[in-house]
Amino acid sequence: MKTPGLLVKLCIVQIAFCICNGAEPLKLEQTIPLPGVKGRFDHFSIDAKGKRLFVAALGNNTVEVIDLAEGKRIHSISGMSKPQGVLFFADHNELFVANGDDGVLKVLDATDFKVKQKVAEMPDVDNVRLDPHTGEVWAGYGDGALVRVLVGMHESTIKLAGHPESFQLEKQGRRVFVNVPDAKQIAVVDSRKDSVITTWPLQNFQANFPMALDESNHRLFVGCRKPACLVIFDTEAGKAVADLVISGDTDDLFYDAKRKRIYIGCGGGFIDVVEQTSTDNYQRSAKIPTAAGARTCFFSPDLDRLYLAVPERGNQKAEIRVYQPR
Repeated sequence: MKTPGLLVKLCIVQIAFCICNGAEPLKLEQTIPLPGVKGRFDHFSIDAKGKRLFVAALGNNTVEVIDLAEGKRIHSISGMSKPQGVLFFADHNELFVANGDDGVLKVLDATDFKVKQKVAEMPDVDNVRLDPHTGEVWAGYGDGALVRVLVGMHESTIKLAGHPESFQLEKQGRRVFVNVPDAKQIAVVDSRKDSVITTWPLQNFQANFPMALDESNHRLFVGCRKPACLVIFDTEAGKAVADLVISGDTDDLFYDAKRKRIYIGCGGGFIDVVEQTSTDNYQRSAKIPTAAGARTCFFSPDLDRLYLAVPERGNQKAEIRVYQPR
C-alpha cells in the first residue's frame, strides 16, 4: 500500500513529466523517405524561396533534392564523388558541391543540375560557405587550407595547421572562425588579409567538428566529441567562457537566434537542445531520441524548421525528419 506522502511525490513527478513533455522544444512534423540511399550523410543547404532542401548523401555518391512543399524527393544528382559540403547560391541559381574523394568542387545549374564549372585540385574538399560581404564562395580542404574561390580557379589560399572542419564567417566583421581538430585549435582568419591572425587552443576538449556563431552576443559555439561537450567562446576575449556535456558523436549544430537555442545533431541517436539563458549561461533542456548515426542536421531560420538526415541502418530506412521548433 502506498503512503500518502509517496502518492504526493508520485503525483509531483507525473505533473513534472507532463509539463516537460508539453514544453518539448521540437515537434516531429514530417518524415520524408529516401528509398535506395545507402551510407552516411554529410551536410545540407537550402533554397528557402523555392522550398528545396539539398542533402549530401556522401555514402551514396549523390546529392538528394527534396521538395519541402510536397514533402518528397524530386531528384537524385548522381556523378558525385563522396559529396561533403553543399551550398545553394540563390543569386546565381547555382549549387556548389564539394566532392571529397576526387577533390573537385562542382558548380551545378540548380534547375537542371548539369555541371557548369569545376574547381579541381582540392583534395578532401569539405565545408562550403558564402561570404556575406563579397558574394564569394569559401571552401575548406586538404591537410590545412581555406580558399576563396572564383569560378574555375582558387582566388586565394590560406594555410592552416590541419584539415578544416566547420567554419563561420562574420556578417558584421571580417573574421572567419575555423575548427582545426587535428591541431586542437580554432583558427581565426582575417578575410581582408587572407591570413590567420590568431589561434585559440582547445586543451581539454578535442575533435572539434561542428560550429555555430551568435555574432550579436559575440559567442561562438563549438561541438567536441572528446569528450562530448559544447564549448562556448567569447569572440572578443578569445577564450572559452562555458561548457556543458552533450550527447556523443556530434557533427552539426545550429543557433536559433529567435528562441536563443542551440540545436545539436548527435550520431549517438539524439538531438540535444541547449537553452541560452544569458551570454555565459547555458543548459540542456531536451535530449530528443532520433536514430543511430543521425548526426547531420540543418536549421533554416527562414522556414523555421530543423531538418535531420537519418541513414539506413538495419531496419531503419534512410529519411529526412522535419522538426518544428516550439
